[in-house]
Amino acid sequence: MDAESVFEALAGELAPAGAVAAKMFGAHAITLRKKAFACLQGEVIALKLGAGSAAHTTALALPGAALWDPSGMDRPFKDWVAVPVTDAASLSDLAAAALTFLASSLD
Repeated sequence: MDAESVFEALAGELAPAGAVAAKMFGAHAITLRKKAFACLQGEVIALKLGAGSAAHTTALALPGAALWDPSGMDRPFKDWVAVPVTDAASLSDLAAAALTFLASSLD
C-alpha cells in the first residue's frame, strides 16, 4: 500500500472519534477540532504523541523513526515522531494514541 493509501486508511479508522482529514500548509493532515495530530510527508506519517509519553517512546524505537523535522533544517518538533509508512502495523495504534493525546490537551 502506498503512503497516501495508508494515511487515508488511518483517517477512516479515526473518523468515528471525530477526526477529520484536512490539508494544512499544503500537506495531508488528520485533525481534531481543527488541530493537527497526524501529517503525511513523503513516505512518513508524523504523529503528535507528546514528548516522553509511552507512545512517543514506542514510536521512536521503530526502525527508521525519528523526531519530525518538517522544515528539514534540523529543528525537530519534540512532541512529533515521523514513522515510516512501511511500519503500517504500528501506525494504527500510534495514530489512536496521537488522537487521545490531542483530545486530552483540548479539554
